Amino acid sequence: MLLATAITVVMSLLVALFLVRYGDLPGSAAAWGLSPGAASAMVALAEDHGADSRVVATMQYVRVVCVVLIGAVVSHALGSEVASPQIPAGTAPLGFTVPANGILTILVLIGSVLIGARFPAGALLVPLLAGAAMQLGGVFIIDLPQWLLCLAYGALGCYVGLRFDRETFDFVVRRLPSMLLSALALIALCALSALFIAKLLGKDFLSVYLATSPGGLDSMAIIALDTQADVGLVLAMQTMRLFGVILVGPYLARQIIRLSR
Repeated sequence: MLLATAITVVMSLLVALFLVRYGDLPGSAAAWGLSPGAASAMVALAEDHGADSRVVATMQYVRVVCVVLIGAVVSHALGSEVASPQIPAGTAPLGFTVPANGILTILVLIGSVLIGARFPAGALLVPLLAGAAMQLGGVFIIDLPQWLLCLAYGALGCYVGLRFDRETFDFVVRRLPSMLLSALALIALCALSALFIAKLLGKDFLSVYLATSPGGLDSMAIIALDTQADVGLVLAMQTMRLFGVILVGPYLARQIIRLSR
């Protein structure tokens, strides 16, 4: 799993260097835009290190869309059956009823976000660690209300989208083909590495492909659940890569900027 994480990070570095050389993008934007971590965390880190967060956000979410679409196609091509989500009787998907576990979850979430806001990407990592500790420790069961998830994704979309102006939009549109090409190249390289890692782990290709795919952790977990892949493996490897990218991301970004010069 560490080897798969290292391979993905190295491949993202190589593709970023290629994009800087032939795609007419600044090294800082390419470095953070192609970092295979959580898009929201990479945007935050890019902003902290002086990169244009709007360009980075565009590259991150272009890649996420490509990963999700290709992941769905790959799972369908491999003949995986899609499991319909099971909703307990008497519960509405968008209902505003919040049980005790939901209230505790929201309180821990608010507290951990306030604490994590002091550190780079801490607003993402501290809630993740706090929630895992609470769940595994048997304190309570994590239960996020569906309406809160909808609000969170809506707020994230507005935060990214409403920061664009005409100049940034024109800049992104001119470089969109190179962004798409770099995203597809990184996805293809990760798919090739998944063939090798699947043999080492003795796992099916679809589970390893989703685990090594350079997309969002939540997106890959959803596809893994729907296709009945190994969700534990997908979550473990995606989370491991997230921590790895956050830890070495600033160093890799500096190296890409240095090499691009």
